[in-house]
Amino acid sequence: MTWTEKDIPDLTGRVAVVTGANGGLGFQTALALAGAGAHVVVAARDPAKTTAAVARIAERYPAASVEVVPLDLGDLSVVRAAAEKVLAGHESIDILVNNAGVMAMPQRQTADGFEMQLGVDHLGHWAFTAHLVPALLAAPAARVVTVTSTARFMGRPLDREDPHMRRKVYSAWGSYARAKWANYHFGLGLQREFSRAGVAAQSLIAHPGLSNTDLQARSVREGGAGWAGAFFEALTARSGMTPFEGARPQLRAATDPKANGGELYAPRFGSHGPAVRRPVLRRLDLQKQIDTLWQVSERETGIPLCVAL
Repeated sequence: MTWTEKDIPDLTGRVAVVTGANGGLGFQTALALAGAGAHVVVAARDPAKTTAAVARIAERYPAASVEVVPLDLGDLSVVRAAAEKVLAGHESIDILVNNAGVMAMPQRQTADGFEMQLGVDHLGHWAFTAHLVPALLAAPAARVVTVTSTARFMGRPLDREDPHMRRKVYSAWGSYARAKWANYHFGLGLQREFSRAGVAAQSLIAHPGLSNTDLQARSVREGGAGWAGAFFEALTARSGMTPFEGARPQLRAATDPKANGGELYAPRFGSHGPAVRRPVLRRLDLQKQIDTLWQVSERETGIPLCVAL
């Protein structure tokens, strides 16, 4: 049988935090979780867009329990403040969906001097997750879902000496692929940490396939995506899945009782199809790559990701 959001179990009493929940896949994820009874924390950057998103959730589910936490993943001080606000209101977090991201941008830096795509897509989520670990461990069986992409297959490991590409010729798509590579390895590495600590929390990975969200159009508007950006914008407009469909892999990873830590959920046919569990390709150097990601991430952010009861 095809899994859909109708298969999400009752989430009454659960707390779910979704980054980038004011549009696209993040909005559809927040909408479905709220509809299943969860208290949803919409962690997003644009105030006007967030207000509109919350109004849309309330229109669909008048009894929905939703709160807003301002979050700019490109500024670690804001990330810390957002996490502190979440922790102040919730002793435990049952679901964290690391969904927000940018794609194929011109070369820019975050407030902390990080290359923008790596900084927002990975390092910001690294810091946010690390700050929320105590609440995740306080839940009976928390799940962290990190959203990656098939672009990860084109990504290269982080250069320990030059993680922000200051000495290399910048490539907008190459940087995006590297950020999605980091998301993938972060999800697997976090499960490793949970397993080593013997905790009930689990980390899973999801990718949405070819989904027609504003991500492609924004990359074109930003001016860094080149001809490839225009191609993918046209392709997704013509044949991409809707955000409603594209959110299903991350929703399944976050809520399916049969899902387990370390698993990957994605469309059956790569870019299209129902949300299914897909094999995790474990290269011989997988642990080395995870170790490198951990070392670089801790060094650059100054925030260790410690999992301990």
